[in-house]
Amino acid sequence: MIPRFLPEGPALLLKRSISVLVIADIHLGVESALDCAGWHLKSSSESRLQRLLTCIDATDPDLLVILGDLKHSVPRITWQEHTELPKFLNAIRRKVGIQLLPGNHDAGIERYLEPEEIRNKNGVVIDGTGYLHGHTYPSPELAGHLILAGHHHPVIHLYDEVGCSLRGNPAYLISEVDEKLLRMEQADTPTRLLFMPAFYEYAGGIDIRTIPESRLSPLSRSIRIETAEVFLQDGTYIDTLGSLRSDPYYRSSA
Repeated sequence: MIPRFLPEGPALLLKRSISVLVIADIHLGVESALDCAGWHLKSSSESRLQRLLTCIDATDPDLLVILGDLKHSVPRITWQEHTELPKFLNAIRRKVGIQLLPGNHDAGIERYLEPEEIRNKNGVVIDGTGYLHGHTYPSPELAGHLILAGHHHPVIHLYDEVGCSLRGNPAYLISEVDEKLLRMEQADTPTRLLFMPAFYEYAGGIDIRTIPESRLSPLSRSIRIETAEVFLQDGTYIDTLGSLRSDPYYRSSA
């Protein structure tokens, strides 16, 4: 199975017996939190919805999987989220079924989703692929599968002799994992992990080189660096994680 990268997302399309469109970290309603912090921006939820609908129309998937953080505010639900979530979700439902793997920002989301649309926060296997948000230990049933996760907002900085030539570009990280660190039994085939970049266009993120030491999650600590590879949001191969971490032009404080 070779995933199709959709840079207009960022999103991935996976095809086995069914086609699954996957996105992560929409953070609907984030503008309310920014407003409280003194950053006054109009809502971009409609533009995010249109971007997602474009991805759906381009791929005609059987299912949409959202890897958590559909909403932003915790622990409460803001008025912005309360008013925007129904419209957002209903527009998607008219085109494709939804499965949400709840994230750490999704408190109260069950008010807006049907019970069958919400899956175990520790992850599930759908059509041979594992999915979870990424802030918890994964379910043991994910061992031996490719696991797609959000939560980490991976971005890549690229450097040359002048300085930083590409900053904060959304990126994918794929790696084998150490199952013992995830409290999993070792499977017959390696368990692989694919970190997805955030769908929210201003999410920012963590330099992909530093994710193994970030302590953001059990998943981040489990990465086998010697097996890890990095791709841009359009699927362009960049390099191994090990090579990027040893780049002589890399400045960890940049």
